[in-house]
Amino acid sequence: MPITLTQLNIDEILRYMGCPPDKADPSTRALAEDCAGQVLRTVTPRWTYRIFDLGLEEKGVRMGGLLLTGEDLKAHLEGCGRAALFCATLGAGADALIRRAESGDMARALALDCAAAAAVEEVCDRIELELQAMFPGCFFPFRYSPGYGDLPLTLQRDLLTLLDAPRRVGLTASASNILLPRKSVTAILGIAQSPIERKNRSCLGCPAHGGCQYRKSGGHCGIS
Repeated sequence: MPITLTQLNIDEILRYMGCPPDKADPSTRALAEDCAGQVLRTVTPRWTYRIFDLGLEEKGVRMGGLLLTGEDLKAHLEGCGRAALFCATLGAGADALIRRAESGDMARALALDCAAAAAVEEVCDRIELELQAMFPGCFFPFRYSPGYGDLPLTLQRDLLTLLDAPRRVGLTASASNILLPRKSVTAILGIAQSPIERKNRSCLGCPAHGGCQYRKSGGHCGIS
C-alpha cells in the first residue's frame, strides 16, 4: 500500500516554523513553499501495520503481549477492543536533505525540517484513512504515539519489534529511543465496535507543554 505525496499544507509548515500563517511575509512563505517542493522530491514514504486485540490492565494496556504503561493511553482506548499499530517513515533522504542544509543555511534547514515534519504527519493522516476503511462501521479515537501524555518513549523499540519494522521499512530506534530515520512515527489507532466518547488532541496532555517552543512563538506542533 504505497503512499505518494504530491503536495503539502504550506500553512502547517509555517506553523511548525513558529510563524502564524496570517503573519507570514512573502519571503517566509516562499521559503516554506520551496522547501515543501524539495521535500516532496526527496522523500520515499514507507509504512507497515498490524492489528492487535487489546486488554486493559491495572497498569496500562496489553497489546500483542506488550504492556503499554500509563493511565492516559488506557483512558484513551476505553471502549476499544482492538487497535492498529503502525509506523511510517519518510526514509533516510529527508534526514540527509536537512543535514546538508545545516552546513550552510540554518534558516533553510529549519524550513526543511518543518516541511518534513508536515510531510510525515500527512503520511500518517493518509494511513489513518486507509486503516479506517478496513473496518467499516467501526469507531476510532485519534492516533496516539509514545511521548504523548504518559506513554513513555522507551516503548519505541518494542513497538518496532512488534511490527518487524527494521526489516519491513528500515525503521529503528537509537539507544535514546529516537526513531531513525528521524522523520518517522509510531502510532496506535484504537478500533471500537460501538460509538466512543470523542476525544480531542490537546497540548495540555503533552509532556513538552511547559517548555514548548511552538507555543512560545505563537504556533503549534500540529497535535491540537
